[in-house]
Amino acid sequence: MNINYPLEWFDTLILQTFDPLSTNIESLNDNDISVITENISNESIKIQVHLKNEVFSLKKKRHIRVTVRQYHSTLIFLLDSIIENRTEKVLKSEKIRKLADLLISNLDYLISFIEDRFSYYLSLDERVPITYLMVCRKELALKLQRIYKRNLSAEPDKLTIKRIVKILQNSIEADNGKKLTYRRILYFRDLLKLLDEYNDDLENPSVFTPLDELLIDHNFNSVQYISILTERMTEQIYNTEKQSAKLNLLLLFFKDFKQLHSNVKITFDVSHQNIKDVLENWFVSEISFLQSRDEMEELENVLSKRNINSSSQIQDNKIQCTLSSDQMGLILRATDETRVLKAKSMSLIFKTIVPYLSTPFKRNLSYQSVRSKSYNPEEKDKEFVIKTLEKIIKHIKEY
Repeated sequence: MNINYPLEWFDTLILQTFDPLSTNIESLNDNDISVITENISNESIKIQVHLKNEVFSLKKKRHIRVTVRQYHSTLIFLLDSIIENRTEKVLKSEKIRKLADLLISNLDYLISFIEDRFSYYLSLDERVPITYLMVCRKELALKLQRIYKRNLSAEPDKLTIKRIVKILQNSIEADNGKKLTYRRILYFRDLLKLLDEYNDDLENPSVFTPLDELLIDHNFNSVQYISILTERMTEQIYNTEKQSAKLNLLLLFFKDFKQLHSNVKITFDVSHQNIKDVLENWFVSEISFLQSRDEMEELENVLSKRNINSSSQIQDNKIQCTLSSDQMGLILRATDETRVLKAKSMSLIFKTIVPYLSTPFKRNLSYQSVRSKSYNPEEKDKEFVIKTLEKIIKHIKEY
């Protein structure tokens, strides 16, 4: 079994000789540097030949895939290491810097060689090398500047495009070489190409503009962008006066949304759900909330009508009494205390009876007022109530 490590020479040179903590780099003389310079080119050619021979000697695609990815990931690691080491003070001399630059150039070439020849076997989830990342960032930054300067006609799109550019800028700049993958770079490139070519002259009868359709189709599941959409819809819905109209508008938005396509095979943020799943959950919650409010409003209307009808019925059925409200209070209090009328409380007796009574001078009586006055009656009221009751007794005797 062949256990040779084809990248051993590069590995030793970068991780040991170019290690800033070792003394090896300081001991290099002009002859050593000349030999290393010559060997860098020779080793680079040997690795290319070795990889091609190894790939053609393997029969199964699985074995080829493993081999190619091992070379690719190891070269990216070595490239990252030499770029990081080059920033150290001990590697700042002109000769050492040129040697490091030559190393970087050759490693970068080897990575490109693998990506060009054996791209079929590489994983898009492999992180990109730093040199590749630096070039991509410059390229994407220029495209973002051009998109930001576009003067779109639709007001919603003007706000959206500027915020989208900011989101993408932060995402591209925040990602470092260990996080940014080929898949993510491809996503950025495809999306920026679409945004650059976006035609804003298309008619838009929906709350979702053609720009929104583009972003949703590309599964741009940024939390900030989803907030832009939900805020826009919420503003339109709650600017509608009638409760039923709010729900109808929301259902219309939901119908338009259900007709939109989203590519689940790509995504802006792999740590978040597909944008259609997130927005569908939002719609379901909002619809449920507005339906509950409708039901509550309907119940309140029914209760209000009942109260109005009850009040109207009381107004129509009032009985006029020749006694004053003070005198009525005395009689009602006496009926409670003598248990002629029985209720849970004296207050309930007043509350139940007084609304149906009136006097020649007052149509509507307050049961609280009538009850409170029954506790401090005037003598003339007591005398009049007694005379009235005696008159009633006399009539009863005559029956």
